[in-house]
Amino acid sequence: MALMALGFGLVGIDRFLIATMFPVIARDLRLSYSDIGVITGALAVAWGASALFTGNASDRIGRRTVLVGALIVFSLLIGASGLAAGLGGLVAVRVVMGLADGAYTPTSIAATIEASAPQRHGLNIGIQQMMLPLCGLGIAPLMVAGLLHLVTWRWIFLIFVAPGVWLAYAVSRIVPHRAPAYQAHADRRSSFKDWRQVLAYRNVRLGGALMLCWLTCLITTSAFLPNYFIDYLKLPFGQMSGVMSAIGIGSTVGTVALPWLSDYIGRKPVMVLSTVGALASLLLLASTGAQVQVLFALLFMVHFFNNALITLTVGPLCSETVPTPLMATASGLVIAVGELFGGGVAPVVVGQVAQHIGIDRILWIPSVMMALGLLLSILSVETRPNARFRQPSST
Repeated sequence: MALMALGFGLVGIDRFLIATMFPVIARDLRLSYSDIGVITGALAVAWGASALFTGNASDRIGRRTVLVGALIVFSLLIGASGLAAGLGGLVAVRVVMGLADGAYTPTSIAATIEASAPQRHGLNIGIQQMMLPLCGLGIAPLMVAGLLHLVTWRWIFLIFVAPGVWLAYAVSRIVPHRAPAYQAHADRRSSFKDWRQVLAYRNVRLGGALMLCWLTCLITTSAFLPNYFIDYLKLPFGQMSGVMSAIGIGSTVGTVALPWLSDYIGRKPVMVLSTVGALASLLLLASTGAQVQVLFALLFMVHFFNNALITLTVGPLCSETVPTPLMATASGLVIAVGELFGGGVAPVVVGQVAQHIGIDRILWIPSVMMALGLLLSILSVETRPNARFRQPSST
């Protein structure tokens, strides 16, 4: 559990460290809003494509091989981000980085669930998933604000290479080498049969569309709000970094608290209420001026709810729906759809909106997607209604 959580923290830094530095990087490399959208979307597309195939692969060959390879690759590539000399270099590095991040995500989710008691799926997945926003969206913006006074943005990327390599070594020593016993019959299966099988479940089909909604919100706010705050609301860089840290703090708290609550009252009620909360917070954020404390509070609430929705969708909603040997396959498929469209296409669209219509209009896009997510959440199938009240804990 600890290793999977630490690894996901590095994935968060890997993905979102660049977001806070976009205003500085864009000035040095002469990047436009559209370029920022392309850079952000390139990683997400690679992430989604990788999750689709490697999630299924880890159901066959076991978790350790996929996890160690992913950790090594994205640790080295985060350092290479600092060597980029222009848009093409950044996109190339982010694509390869996304392949590694996408391999780690569904595999680590399945490994966490396999190590968890059924009555603690929500809590344990929440603990593991909270490390991405805590490190990538909470700690990283504050670190960047301080480190930019000491070193250039290029050196900041290099700091995180060594922790990733060390973690890969720890995973290689601790995570079991062989796949679970049910994988003895994996050679009788094919990827296409596995995908077809998991798509027979409504929650998996809905899960991809739900992830499109949640990731549109996450990527839009994390990648474009730094420029929104500086260019539109005219906040100083220090105030912008402080407000942006609300994404990480809110996501961290919500990712643990709300999935834990779902262990008691069920997944569906928590998802519906969270969608309403996120939508209301987004609408208020879009109409708020340069009021730092209010912006912080509203951004906190957006991601308090939104990251809980991501966690429940890729975790319990999928894993409790499908047979155990297909958990990573289902999670990988849902992540793939969400990343390819919500993480890949959405930032490109938002970048075009910011470039040609105005960056002040970008928050309406995640608001519309959150309204769609509310309708889809209502259609989902409950996988664990009142579980903790109906059956006592076995430990």
